[in-house]
Amino acid sequence: MNNCLIFTGNANRPLAEKISKYLERPLGMMEVSRFTDGEISVKIEENSRGKDVFIIQPTCSPVNENMMELLIILDAFRRASPSRITAVLPYYGYARQDRKDRPRVPITAKLVANLLVAAGAQRILTMDLHAPQIQGFFDIPVDHLFAAPVIISYLKSKNMKNPVIVAPDVGSVKMARAFAKRLNAPLAIVDKRRDSPDSVEAINLIGEVSGCETIIVDDLISTGSTVIEATKVLLENNASKVIASCTHAVFSGDAITKLLNCGLSEIIITDTIPHKNLPEKIITLSVSELLGEAIKRIHQESSVSSLFI
Repeated sequence: MNNCLIFTGNANRPLAEKISKYLERPLGMMEVSRFTDGEISVKIEENSRGKDVFIIQPTCSPVNENMMELLIILDAFRRASPSRITAVLPYYGYARQDRKDRPRVPITAKLVANLLVAAGAQRILTMDLHAPQIQGFFDIPVDHLFAAPVIISYLKSKNMKNPVIVAPDVGSVKMARAFAKRLNAPLAIVDKRRDSPDSVEAINLIGEVSGCETIIVDDLISTGSTVIEATKVLLENNASKVIASCTHAVFSGDAITKLLNCGLSEIIITDTIPHKNLPEKIITLSVSELLGEAIKRIHQESSVSSLFI
């Protein structure tokens, strides 16, 4: 790993420090600051010529600020002549805008992909894309990891009785099926209708959950409306306990307050997006070792496939 350099922006420094510790490599020296008018200033403070550079920067809230910071960092390295630049995005912002579902709207996830490549990214490492087909928006290699092994390991340690994995909508069925297979548990699906981008009305439940400990699995929780409606349906169908899990805890607005008061026993998240002073009911698992191992294998040109679920 002597030829490998790990750098981070300001979006999620705690996660970058954990990855650095796992790899036993110090974070590279780089100054990311602001001019008085708010413009971003980047200065790389060590030689990266001929090095394999990894830049850790999730594009979480504030999304545009962190995105612009990443693009400027990429451009700075592109002009410093490293052998390869890999953008590590534990959370890929704008991933929900992956298609034209209405007239005259953009496909912003594709725009972001174009911007990353134009800025200098030669490889992308990301986790639990909201729409897996976003990988096809890139003409450079994309390594798409899943946080499922980390969350499943935690769920196994709880020794639950009669667990049932629940997909809160049809789009989450594939992910929920993978969890159900690994946990040797049955699958249930909540059929929902979305009234607006931030409003959900749950309609029906497919599967049996009466007397069971149910685990809702999704890739992200933003406003929490999908999980809240799913929890309501599960409790109405006599589930003994409802646990929610997700990779990306976006938690927009008052989502945390609403989630804590909807009947959930526990909320399991990962540290792809940083949060401070979360309530005890919210359990944060780290994906630093998973991302660190992927970085090591990419650098050593070995297989990353065994890290996928």
